[in-house]
Amino acid sequence: MRHVRHVREHSSLPSPKIARSSGAQGSHGFWFRLEIPSIYAKVQEVEDKIISRCRDYAYTDRDLFALKLAIEEAVTNAVKHGNKNDPEKHVRIKYRVTPRRVDVVVEDEGPGFNTGGLPDCTCHENLSCPHGRGVLLMRAFMNSVVFNNAGNAVTLTKFNDAPASSAPTAGKVACG
Repeated sequence: MRHVRHVREHSSLPSPKIARSSGAQGSHGFWFRLEIPSIYAKVQEVEDKIISRCRDYAYTDRDLFALKLAIEEAVTNAVKHGNKNDPEKHVRIKYRVTPRRVDVVVEDEGPGFNTGGLPDCTCHENLSCPHGRGVLLMRAFMNSVVFNNAGNAVTLTKFNDAPASSAPTAGKVACG
């Protein structure tokens, strides 16, 4: 297991590897870290873990669908394009869920890519092009999609559409 400074293990699941950052939760929530090998079968485990935590905060079905789709696209892209399906390479996921928002950071070990160089897959001449649709979907369903300068990490943000009165307070949600 790769070691992350100031992080303690926090899960009964053997895979994916999960850790919770040390420190007080506060109003911004804990950041949780996952690390998976570049194997497609692990993508579902990442989705399930994050979506489960979102259900604790009464995110709407629409939000859950959007998050599931965007997380699947981001992690699948990291496995396929970033790490070239090499199971020796890992995808690192960092996430936090609060009553108001979800932030998910997905990073691969690849060299990255120029996000501005993606073809516009909605143009007639690119309709059969197999690239760019995942990023298009992430941008359509998330409130914010930000790539790092290298292009090997993406931060997804989704705000909770549920009425504030239906989302429990952070103190009422168990961590773990």
